[in-house]
Amino acid sequence: MAEFEEGAPCWVDAMFTDVAAAKEFYGDVLGWTFGEASTEYGSYTQAYSDGKAVAAVVPPMPGADAPSQWCLYFASPDAAATARRIEEAGGDLVMEPMRVGSFGTMAIAREPSGAVFGLWQPGEHRGFEKTGESGAYAWAEVFTREPEKADAFFTRVFSYSAQQMEAGDDPEEEGMDFKVFGVGGPENPVLGRMRMGEEFPPEVPSYIQVYFAVPNCDEAVEKTRARGGALHFGPMDSPFGRFAALADPQGAAFAVIDLTTTVGEMPEFT
Repeated sequence: MAEFEEGAPCWVDAMFTDVAAAKEFYGDVLGWTFGEASTEYGSYTQAYSDGKAVAAVVPPMPGADAPSQWCLYFASPDAAATARRIEEAGGDLVMEPMRVGSFGTMAIAREPSGAVFGLWQPGEHRGFEKTGESGAYAWAEVFTREPEKADAFFTRVFSYSAQQMEAGDDPEEEGMDFKVFGVGGPENPVLGRMRMGEEFPPEVPSYIQVYFAVPNCDEAVEKTRARGGALHFGPMDSPFGRFAALADPQGAAFAVIDLTTTVGEMPEFT
């Protein structure tokens, strides 16, 4: 199994009030199957695609009243050290580093503009067993109204390289502020950052959008709507794939992308 470099996305999970409904939804939309719930760890249940671990779902902790949302975890060889850098860079620790049995060590943090994410220091659980294929994690982007804060934070905490997308001739790209972060250099992109515009309601906070690969974007949108989910944006063609931003019936935002259906030339980055 591949090792994840520090700062690379390595896992995703989400809390759902109705875990059974979440399993049915993602089983249909993304083709996932699910393992046995780990009662020792709050009924944490892993999701699989083609028998490979790709995500997990879990009920809320007792007394918790947080909305359903996907959480992206970044790999860390030393969660305590990364947690210190997070605070030094102006972020907050929502949950201090915590050992999860022999599986590894986790922490939950918030970057200065408000997006929440996780850290994972692997033990027995290394992270994704499959990425960039149908049914698995494909990409993620930080959506924020304060990109300067997010940019300074992530490049300091994870020593990311950063490249700004140049505006092209497409009118839809006019005024777009999009950046890509890389681990070890721009040749290894791991995370995008998008400035939130007026199309986002003011009550929507900064967040990290997780993209899952699907064989057909339009079919995934149809299945989402048929099961009570919502379409927020798209489907839209791009040089990276045909994608759409969605929400499941319990309100957790996510995106789907067909990586095989690409349209247009790749944008220039500087």
